[in-house]
Amino acid sequence: MRIGLYPGTFDPITLGHIDIIRRGAALVDRLVIGVAINRDKGPLFGLEERVEMIEAVCCKLSEETGTEIIAHPFENLLIHCARDVGASVIVRGLRAVADFEYEYQMVGMNRVLDSSVETVFLMAEAKHQAIASKLVKEIARLDGDVTNFVTPEVHKRLMAKLGRG
Repeated sequence: MRIGLYPGTFDPITLGHIDIIRRGAALVDRLVIGVAINRDKGPLFGLEERVEMIEAVCCKLSEETGTEIIAHPFENLLIHCARDVGASVIVRGLRAVADFEYEYQMVGMNRVLDSSVETVFLMAEAKHQAIASKLVKEIARLDGDVTNFVTPEVHKRLMAKLGRG
């Protein structure tokens, strides 16, 4: 069984993330969505909330793709998380050149730590290339419309979290 790991903070999960999950699921038998705890980023949503949003999306995508997709919180090194879940592939989404430069460094470090785990990059669809969780939160905080960037369920949670729902 080929297991893939798609890691991120997912604060909140966006349509860009969902696009990568859908496409990544086509490459593996099981796709684990690694939900990084990452206290340094100071997420808006707590870990449980992020996992709940991802699980709601994953349930639908599992049915759609026929691939098992599960959420898995982690706080250790990405390569250790990959070992923990039995992943042989790390799936990463790229939006721009700046993403590539960072990801290129990460791949190099991960290859030194465990050369048996491959990293696969998926370019974001053009319509999702500008979407970043950080920008979605900023737009929402400043009363902008984020309905084109997140699912209706995530939008509802985001507005409630910001005291607008």
